[in-house]
Amino acid sequence: MSGLDQTLKGMKYDDQGLLTAVIVDATTKDVLMVAHMDDQALRETIRTGKTHFWSRTRRQRWMKGQQSGHVQQVKAIYTDCDKDCVVIEVDQVGGACHEGYRSCFYRRLTEGSDWKIVAQQVFDPKQVYKDKKG
Repeated sequence: MSGLDQTLKGMKYDDQGLLTAVIVDATTKDVLMVAHMDDQALRETIRTGKTHFWSRTRRQRWMKGQQSGHVQQVKAIYTDCDKDCVVIEVDQVGGACHEGYRSCFYRRLTEGSDWKIVAQQVFDPKQVYKDKKG
């Protein structure tokens, strides 16, 4: 068994073969995004030092920033006591959110039960994703 195989032994993937991955800014500790990883995405993340995920809607693996250039440079990877989730600390280039915000968590629930935008866009998604439909 290789060193990486030994390291990843015991990781507990769900019935779709996925782990939840919480991506956190390595400096500020702000949560940037939550995504999913299959075994290969986790291995690619470890191998390349850049985050890779499994898209449940597109049914394919992808590297964060491969289209936008807004990559995430991995600084540390943690797993929880059950080994069914990972927290990855990153240095984020640009914004993590495809809607142009640094974090995907840019809306806060108000007392009136409305979602209020509490952040500024850091890029224009129409410019970054020119070729993306929908």
